[in-house]
Amino acid sequence: MKTAPSDRIKLLDELEHHYLTHKEAIRVRLSEFQSVPPSEYFYELTYCLLTPQSSAAHAEQAVAQLRDAGFRSQYIDPEPILRRKEHYIRFHKTKTRHLLQMKEQFSVIAQKLSEPASAFDLREWLVTHIIGLGYKEATHFLRNIGKNDGLAILDRHILRTLERLGIVDSIPNSINKKQYLEIEQQFKIFANNIGIVLDELDLVFWSMGTGEIRK
Repeated sequence: MKTAPSDRIKLLDELEHHYLTHKEAIRVRLSEFQSVPPSEYFYELTYCLLTPQSSAAHAEQAVAQLRDAGFRSQYIDPEPILRRKEHYIRFHKTKTRHLLQMKEQFSVIAQKLSEPASAFDLREWLVTHIIGLGYKEATHFLRNIGKNDGLAILDRHILRTLERLGIVDSIPNSINKKQYLEIEQQFKIFANNIGIVLDELDLVFWSMGTGEIRK
């Protein structure tokens, strides 16, 4: 989808205005992510395994009920919680398997998260070792625990904005590793060109698309 130059200029103006209006709130939100204690990593990862193809609000509600049921510390079958109508999680059977597999290996995951590593290397490890966690979800998780320095969450809101800005020609139906890294690099260049830190710009795009500065 080609964007007319005038529309692109208008969108850039909207982006700048949105950033200046919400800059402090965005920075507060990022500082909150950086303050998340390791004791919360398990449920942050649970949340990111539930979000694909499901709403963030539903994922948050499902995580709250899993937490109340003691999923982290005792055997709980997540599936009945995930399929509840009031916060229905799509592909709940598959995601139940992913959650149980993640729970079994979480001590290894927690150890890895405690070791010095670049955000890029840490994301590679997570994608390789956690079933159900792709590049978007791994980046989302790292952002939610304050460890995503220089990485971008390429969700549909961000991809649509990148397309409207002419930074990407089109949005692929599915994004493989090569495409993800290429688009992320283009996003980094754009952020550098307009003088906004990538982590902040990521939240600018998200909040412009959703009207919220949420996790």
